[in-house]
Amino acid sequence: MSDNVILEVKNLKKHFDLGHGRVLKAVDDVSFTIREGETLGLVGESGCGKTTCGRTCLGMYKKTSGQVLYKGKDVHALKGAELFAFKKDAQLIFQDPYASLDPRMTVSDIIAEGIDVHHLAKDHGERTERIYGLLNLVGLNKEHANRFIHEFSGGQRQRIGIARALAVQPKMLVLDEPISALDVSIQAQVVNMLIGFQQELGLTYLFIAHDLSMVKHASDRVAVMYLGNIVEITRSEELYSHPLHPYTQALLSAIPIPDPVIEKQRENTRIRLEGEVPSPINPPAGCKFAGRCRYATDRCRQETPKLVDVGSDHHVACFTVNR
Repeated sequence: MSDNVILEVKNLKKHFDLGHGRVLKAVDDVSFTIREGETLGLVGESGCGKTTCGRTCLGMYKKTSGQVLYKGKDVHALKGAELFAFKKDAQLIFQDPYASLDPRMTVSDIIAEGIDVHHLAKDHGERTERIYGLLNLVGLNKEHANRFIHEFSGGQRQRIGIARALAVQPKMLVLDEPISALDVSIQAQVVNMLIGFQQELGLTYLFIAHDLSMVKHASDRVAVMYLGNIVEITRSEELYSHPLHPYTQALLSAIPIPDPVIEKQRENTRIRLEGEVPSPINPPAGCKFAGRCRYATDRCRQETPKLVDVGSDHHVACFTVNR
């Protein structure tokens, strides 16, 4: 893995104006970096802002404030040829393979769309050869090229979506919960395939997910997100062996273990969160997790903790840990 930073996110905010003075703070002051060839896992409960963060990093949503730098250049300031090149370099794998593929197009035309837009094939023969090669790469065959999406299973559709993204020879992929809509029996196959592509093609991943066990398997580092903020970020093995933020500890304690004896023994130590996740339209003052945290103090309810390096490149936003 290279030390070269390919994506740097600085104090990124993405707020949605809902009208009548209401603002939804989906991403609220998020910072992280991803090095070339690395996988950064971005985890958290549904609605915490993970997908919005990923799409804002790609420029699909306009930022409210902050910066997203791809190879040192501000994504939201790119124009013309530079923007065209970035759209080729950075691709998105969608969560839902049923909704993200056009049912009126053949598999061949779906995969070739990016090839045509970026003029990556000099003639029809090379175009066809590329399509067949991509189908083979994702475990399908050339006979699938002229079929329509409704003829495929969910796992096959996701493979087609991956082939479409790889068709333009990207440098970075944002994987937006790429396995959550798939059967459990094929989730590991798809993740292992993506890991293989990363090693073979030198790709960089932002892996968005809520399945912490799968993120552990796939990621070099993991960032934990809660209600628009990153509350902890460190190396994958460090996070799972030594979680510091109370929210991270609760998430990890909820991961089931496929051993009924051990699982029963964990019942008394499992951390159960009380209360509801606050609304991102009207978040509380101070630490947004304070209302559900067993360690919260008056300071937590009044001040917002910042991410602090507590050693070994382990960053945590928590007064309980940092004091």
